[in-house]
Amino acid sequence: HQACSPLVQTARWYARPVSKRRKDIPSHLDDLPPTMLKKGYTDVPAVNSVDDVVKRLLSLEMASQKEKMKVKTQQLVEKVRRSPNDNGSFEVQIAVLTAKIRTYEEHLQKHPKDKSNRRHMLMDIDYRKKLLGYLRRVRYDAFENTCKQLNIQYSLPPAYSRRITKRWLVKKAFCRRVFEEVQKLKAPERLKQRQEWQARARA
Repeated sequence: HQACSPLVQTARWYARPVSKRRKDIPSHLDDLPPTMLKKGYTDVPAVNSVDDVVKRLLSLEMASQKEKMKVKTQQLVEKVRRSPNDNGSFEVQIAVLTAKIRTYEEHLQKHPKDKSNRRHMLMDIDYRKKLLGYLRRVRYDAFENTCKQLNIQYSLPPAYSRRITKRWLVKKAFCRRVFEEVQKLKAPERLKQRQEWQARARA
């Protein structure tokens, strides 16, 4: 095996496919200010008296994706919750699912072949549709406010439609014929019962 000449090596290098640079995908966590404290430290009075380095460690500037998600979920929940102690209403569940779904969407834009997360995202979308549909039937004002505050576009499910086939038409005609024959057989008995009721009413 002989070593390749520098000219051949250069040609091979230029023949390689250029790897496409992935564009920076905007995240729904970008609007979180880096100076905001992590969840659990906002109501601690001693935080205001700590050093600047400690403040940075407790802020979102040094936070992980998971910690930012907690803060974002809390923000969405605060928009739709019914009371300060509300942690399990339909609106709160929809807000939590919305934050998860948007995180899944961003992840799948970067990793489109991740089938496991895609399946979890579709399951959460279906569950959120069920909750929105129930909320729309029971409390329409809360449904409208939830969709507006969380920026959700709700589309009504399509009406049920059956595919009309020749076999289905034959089966339907046969069932109708059987029903009509049964009604003819029951007609004398019904007439007899009606005459008995009229006789009782007269008596």
